[in-house]
Amino acid sequence: MRKTLPMTALGMRERGWDQLDVLIVTGDAYVDHPSFGAAIIGRVLESRGYKVGIVAQPDWKNLDAFTVMGRPRLFVGVTSGNMDSMVNHYTSNNRLRSDDAYTPDGLPGKRPDRAVLKYTNCVQRAMKGVPVVLGGIEASLRRITHYDFWSDRLKKSILLDSKASILVYGMGEKQIVEIARRLDSGEPLSGIPGTATAVHQGKYQPDEKDVVLPSHESLNSNPAELLELSKLLEANQNPWCGSRLIQHADSRVVIVEPPAEPLSSLEMDAVYDLPYTRLPHSSYRGEIPALTMIKDSVTVVRGCSGGCTFCAIGLHQGKFITSRSSDSVLREVQKISSSTAFRGTVSDLGGPTANMYGLGCDDPVEMKKCRRPSCLYPSICSHFRTDHSDYMKLLTTAGTVSAVKNVFISSGIRHDVALRDPAFMARLTSKNISGHLRIAPEHTHDRILALMRKPTRAVWERFAAEFKKNAERSGRKQYIVPYIIAAFPGSTIGDMQAARSFLETQGAIPRQVQIFLPTPMTVATAMYFCGRSFPGGEPLRIPRKPSDKQQQKDMILYGIHGQKNYDSKNRVNTYVNHRKGLSGKPPR
Repeated sequence: MRKTLPMTALGMRERGWDQLDVLIVTGDAYVDHPSFGAAIIGRVLESRGYKVGIVAQPDWKNLDAFTVMGRPRLFVGVTSGNMDSMVNHYTSNNRLRSDDAYTPDGLPGKRPDRAVLKYTNCVQRAMKGVPVVLGGIEASLRRITHYDFWSDRLKKSILLDSKASILVYGMGEKQIVEIARRLDSGEPLSGIPGTATAVHQGKYQPDEKDVVLPSHESLNSNPAELLELSKLLEANQNPWCGSRLIQHADSRVVIVEPPAEPLSSLEMDAVYDLPYTRLPHSSYRGEIPALTMIKDSVTVVRGCSGGCTFCAIGLHQGKFITSRSSDSVLREVQKISSSTAFRGTVSDLGGPTANMYGLGCDDPVEMKKCRRPSCLYPSICSHFRTDHSDYMKLLTTAGTVSAVKNVFISSGIRHDVALRDPAFMARLTSKNISGHLRIAPEHTHDRILALMRKPTRAVWERFAAEFKKNAERSGRKQYIVPYIIAAFPGSTIGDMQAARSFLETQGAIPRQVQIFLPTPMTVATAMYFCGRSFPGGEPLRIPRKPSDKQQQKDMILYGIHGQKNYDSKNRVNTYVNHRKGLSGKPPR
């Protein structure tokens, strides 16, 4: 019978362990499922023979919560969980959220703000001298100086503020195994791809290939340099040709090694074939909403080649695609379908972008020297495969597994790539969509789309027309659900009014609109902070007031009702009246 990793001293004794090799501290509830980062890292280390325990959502006000399994022999790994703790806690208008999907019963308040810093501080106080390894999305996106939206200022690398031993950025499986091996054998931690370390200036050994980023002090005195930092960061995201990045801050130097190579398909299969129970730890009684949402879905692909300026996936998972083998995916589908709770529907075969499965660069030589931040913008690279036959075959084969009645695509798809394959377009409306297809045009104005690195409105129109035509042929009622971002840098209320009008003509008013949230290290966040476009540096109008952001969101969701003479002079007054209920009632 499969067991979860231990969370208590009793769990250790049941395994016959006196001491852990590695302790993982996470801000999420512990779910032993390959969609949860702490579970993946724990199982990978376990597969290499290490004794691993997990402390999940510890009380950061009580140091004893961190020592329930004693001091580990090698190191403590610290992560905020699957989400950045600040994004988890606060909305785009900096208001406190009322729930947490990664906590039993969705209860808020089970992890602190800036969880990586808080947890690391607790570990260092409770276990003096133990090496601390930072990882996960929160640490990954703070590996160098970054703009912090919640404090509205630039912050140093989290490695400096936490005084941790090393920081892992990216997905982390390769790095964590090498870190464990080196600590076990007494070797130094420097030079591991996909990690960052910090030294005092006197100990920094420069290399002629190093790329020196603007220092923390220089960025504070000249904020526009954040755009230059973003440019250098993106240019060195290729693990095969990227350089080591160097950043000075006070008397210290942060050394960011080139990214780790993405897992091969064989390596990715091995990670997802590990003996996960696919269940929460037995100590939990309440439902964990994040697990409920993904329990019948399968991750089939990693990485995203889009390079959208607002998205952290490229900075974390990378732009190079890795797809699991169909055999590995089918083994996971069979595990899902054998559960007594399975109701016949595999909710998703996807990933960051579902229809990237089986795609990617078809020229290994060009791939290893490519410095484009996006394979798809301003146009799809000639080396990028757009044949969806592997993905369609996977969808078909998964549907033949015993007890499986439906296999749906719930992850978003990249519509410009889908348009390149007429067979896939036809399939979308006939078999694998439950009625609503999620795509992310994000906006409808070409000026804003260019700032986002998204396809033009003409591409969206061609896709919508083709989708409608195929839906009519199939005889099924199918609808497009677009994702739209309001208050993006450079966006005005007039842009949002035009977007609303366009979406109405398309019959595709979104159910939800996301207000742009400046997450650390993205290009769009640099534009927000500097008030200038990337890469040109032209001035941009930046919606900063919560009321302005809300107006842009409401324009898409509700439009203007009961206002005949709407123009630039009464735009704001119309919105004030609308919000007060004086200019018409939004539709249900």
